[in-house]
Amino acid sequence: MQGAPVIVVNANTKREQGRKAQLGNIQAAKAVSDIVLTTLGPRSMLKMLLDPMGGIVMTNDGNAILREIDVQHPAAKSMIELARAQDEEVGDGTTSVIILAGEMMVAARPFIEKNIHPTEIVNGYFRALEDSVKILDEISQQIDTDKKEEVMKALQSCIGTKFAFRWGTLISDLSLQATRIVLRGGNVNKLNLEIKRYAKVEKIPGGTLEESCVLEGVMINKDVTHPRMRREIKNPRIILLDCTLEYKKGESMTNMEMTKESDMTDALQQEINEVALMCNDILKHKPDIVITEKGVSDLAQHFLLKGNVSVIRRVRKTDNTRIARVSGATIVNRPEELQETDVGTLCGTFEVKKIGDDYFAFFVDCQNPTACSIILRGASKDVLNEMERNLHDCLAVAKNIYQDPKLLPGGGAVEMEVSARLLEKANKVEGLGQLPYKAVAYALEIIPRTLSANCGADTVRILTELRAKHSENGGLFFGVDGNTGKIAKMNEINVWEPLSVKKQVFKTAIESACMLLRIDDVVSGIKKKQQQSGRQGEEEPQETFGDQRDG
Repeated sequence: MQGAPVIVVNANTKREQGRKAQLGNIQAAKAVSDIVLTTLGPRSMLKMLLDPMGGIVMTNDGNAILREIDVQHPAAKSMIELARAQDEEVGDGTTSVIILAGEMMVAARPFIEKNIHPTEIVNGYFRALEDSVKILDEISQQIDTDKKEEVMKALQSCIGTKFAFRWGTLISDLSLQATRIVLRGGNVNKLNLEIKRYAKVEKIPGGTLEESCVLEGVMINKDVTHPRMRREIKNPRIILLDCTLEYKKGESMTNMEMTKESDMTDALQQEINEVALMCNDILKHKPDIVITEKGVSDLAQHFLLKGNVSVIRRVRKTDNTRIARVSGATIVNRPEELQETDVGTLCGTFEVKKIGDDYFAFFVDCQNPTACSIILRGASKDVLNEMERNLHDCLAVAKNIYQDPKLLPGGGAVEMEVSARLLEKANKVEGLGQLPYKAVAYALEIIPRTLSANCGADTVRILTELRAKHSENGGLFFGVDGNTGKIAKMNEINVWEPLSVKKQVFKTAIESACMLLRIDDVVSGIKKKQQQSGRQGEEEPQETFGDQRDG
């Protein structure tokens, strides 16, 4: 060999090892958390983003901002995944989780520079996480979900940091109504799925935001198929189908030999008879409305119109299941299988209205519906999109409260309390683990610090006062009032957060920081260069970070 270098990794790959990789990851995490730092709290700023299609997104929702941003660094990509996971799991706290994770990474920096092994740091972090979760359970307060005002306390705090706060209790009222309607379906454990499936948000530009409402029923963006069909029916009998009301052509190639002039007429008559038979199967149940997910031919419309039936066609599958929930109808595959029990009779009124330029069909005044439509009105698409994002967060908080009816004080009070208690416990931790344990306690202060910074208060003075209050007994409820920047008691100004959201924030932030700190080697640029000779047809291997890997 005579000292010749052995090249193992491809020459054009970039590789960072050891401390350099760890410090690079810390820097990337900090950069991502700095993006959303100003969007925390009621005095938060909005971000304006241009998406690849040239559209504009204006929002202060952590997940919505990071979703639009394209980043190169693998550690930054995994930070952005955190916001998405938080959004899917509990729906709120996306900004807090990124800020906290970034701060946890920065807190580990001095230890890495002093050559403390990452495993020691991670052990200290996990120990602090276990203790934090126990403290959260201890200081949480049980509420009664049957009392509307107690649930509203938490919903109002969730909306307090959002754009929709300007309209008072509008959004929280909508989300509470919608959640209660979906809850009638019974299954609290699957509430997350059920809200996504059965509480549909319909955005209609125009009008004012005060006109937004939750329907005791469903609305779909469809009109009846024929102008002479009835557009308003009281107590309708509804039949739902997911098959076509047309003449079915033969599966294989069908040739017809015609020998006399009447053969063509007979063939057409046969088609008409087939459709008539199908329509008679429906008409014998005396329906007022027939809704199908597929097409309806002109001929079928003609027969059904004779029977004084209104027809709506090409309805989405999801809309059809919602109509089934509110009307009590069963979705049927073949008209000949229809039975009396499949007909829906629970809907009070069916009417078609024109709002703006579109026709909408309303199924309202239903008896105990278990699905609903939330109608949002607003001046422009941007306002509507932001309202929808706020509503999504608020629905998620309502779901969390019904699943785990415990609240914690907001406004950074919880973080300060946990921080104070961890610092007390830190003295009992032995060995090197004590330092990272304390670092977690100090890192938690980033939330009240950012809250006060965002409303222009004197951060240092406020944090010192808060520390003093929380070190005494009975200081649990002291936090930062995000509107004025002064210290206030959270139970007096009614700022609350669900326990499940806070737990998820702590777990996600600390666990992800631990995962990133244990990375000591980052190899990037593994894509093979396509060779010119004979390998033109082969595709490049896909990037293995983030979304592409997850499909």
